[in-house]
Amino acid sequence: MQKIPVALLVYIALAPGLAVPAAADQVKIGLLAPLTGPSAADGDEFVKGVEWAIEEANAKGGVAGHTFEVVVADVKDHSAANVSSAAERLLGTNGVEVILTGYASLSMFEVDLMAEADMPYLAAGPSPSFAAIVSPAPEDYWCCWSYTASFKGYETDVRPAVEALAARGEISLRDKSVAIISSDNAYSRTISEGMKLSFEEGGWKIVVDELVPFGEVGDWRAILAKVRETSPDLVINTDYLPGNSALFLNQFLESPTNSLVFLQYAPSVPEFVKLTGKNSSGVLYNLITAPLDTPGWPRGQQLMGAYKDRYGADSGTYGVSLYEMTNMYFEALEKVGDPTDHKAIGAAIGAIKRETVAGFHEFDPATHVALQSNNHVPVSFWQIQDGNRVLIEPEKFSNGAFVLPSWMSK
Repeated sequence: MQKIPVALLVYIALAPGLAVPAAADQVKIGLLAPLTGPSAADGDEFVKGVEWAIEEANAKGGVAGHTFEVVVADVKDHSAANVSSAAERLLGTNGVEVILTGYASLSMFEVDLMAEADMPYLAAGPSPSFAAIVSPAPEDYWCCWSYTASFKGYETDVRPAVEALAARGEISLRDKSVAIISSDNAYSRTISEGMKLSFEEGGWKIVVDELVPFGEVGDWRAILAKVRETSPDLVINTDYLPGNSALFLNQFLESPTNSLVFLQYAPSVPEFVKLTGKNSSGVLYNLITAPLDTPGWPRGQQLMGAYKDRYGADSGTYGVSLYEMTNMYFEALEKVGDPTDHKAIGAAIGAIKRETVAGFHEFDPATHVALQSNNHVPVSFWQIQDGNRVLIEPEKFSNGAFVLPSWMSK
């Protein structure tokens, strides 16, 4: 039997006025994903991860007597209007008993929509926004849990990591100066503002401080001219879109300064290396809730290898993460039995303690966000080296060491 393409499945499931009969024991898993727009590469991984977990579960006869299908709604550019529309379509689709996402909105406002609808929701979006919504009354948000651990390390951990490189003699800090560039969205801006505080507390000078409108950036050269005038020890750009980040790096390397380059999130997406080629070698980034594809974490190696065998390409952050999140739902359903008992499903998700591709997952009952530490979900630091992503910190998970970028001298 020919497999129905996901795009057709989305149309069939969500087109207005169409009723789709389903088997009595078939549960629909809703998925919010950017199928179009600048984050479509991530959205493709969302879908693959959920489909992978569903196909495995169905092949084994299902979970607690139920089989599954995925219903996808496109959040497009993550705007409030598009996320609201996609969420409402899933919430209004008969048979959807849980909704998953890598990230839908960057402010996580849809958590309130899920709570109002009594819908179990497992997301891997920005955890500060998630915690801010849940923490005033966590009992009201029994539905909703963040697979992503606390983002505080994104704000605080870059400075000590760079200073540790200097202390080991791997780089030189001439005057402890940093250029910080950000995109005007909740994710990037929150991280950059936290970074500024961290660097100021450490006695660093912020010599470039720029905020660009969110969306596609056509040219970074005006900002890079300021970077070249100041020649800082460290250049940071927190714009997470792979296309923007790749263009920034390519234009920086037209006339590079003797600066370490740290880019937020984007280098983890396979598209980034395709867009930068050899230029990517030497770039640093960090991740929270990243797949730990190293000998120090066998589950990460196993699932990353299985994803590549299955799809013929490496997973970024989200392919294997959505696979894990779907299986978390299956674990909760196995315990509860009834997919329509949403409150019990929500409680069962919150009680999960297990190894995942990103570390050991356990939820903070006060925020519903996964715990972040080297014994739970770590802040992992990576460097691209000759097209490969090398995990350099923490040491317990690492599979390589820092290499001085070709454009730098000690």
